[in-house]
Amino acid sequence: MSANSAEASPEVDVVLVKAGRTKIRYASELLHDDGTRIAVRAPWAGAGVRDFGFVRFEGGDVFTEYYWRDRWYSVKEVRTAAGALKGWYCDVTRPAVLTGTELVVEDLDLDLWRSADGTDVRRLDEDEFAESGLAERDPEAAAAAVAALNELDRLARGDGFTDLLE
Repeated sequence: MSANSAEASPEVDVVLVKAGRTKIRYASELLHDDGTRIAVRAPWAGAGVRDFGFVRFEGGDVFTEYYWRDRWYSVKEVRTAAGALKGWYCDVTRPAVLTGTELVVEDLDLDLWRSADGTDVRRLDEDEFAESGLAERDPEAAAAAVAALNELDRLARGDGFTDLLE
């Protein structure tokens, strides 16, 4: 474990930044930090129910979230309060930065959903990404974001998707 290990701080505030401002901040339990990948667990932090049509996030849901310091995405395993797996919500982000007890992640608009049984893989928010202007402002970051979504899509459609989380 690194200096920012569970021994040093069992609680971490996850800060999701979008377009230069904090979108959401919530407390989580640090499960693992090997210097490259960080895993945390937190209850659903949204206000009320978020119904996407293909999945609902609601009070009692538990998210086990995986962040990387060297990858442009995060993966969130979503379970009901009873422990039933709903699936994985993946965010395309800049690499995560953990400073002290604050884990900061910059959301780049692209997302991907993979259902629990793996039969439903959806690329999300590509229109928001196009409208964000990132391609014009920061072409290298935009290219990294598109490559990350393509990698997530390829992984999500394969049998080894959960190997990413072990």
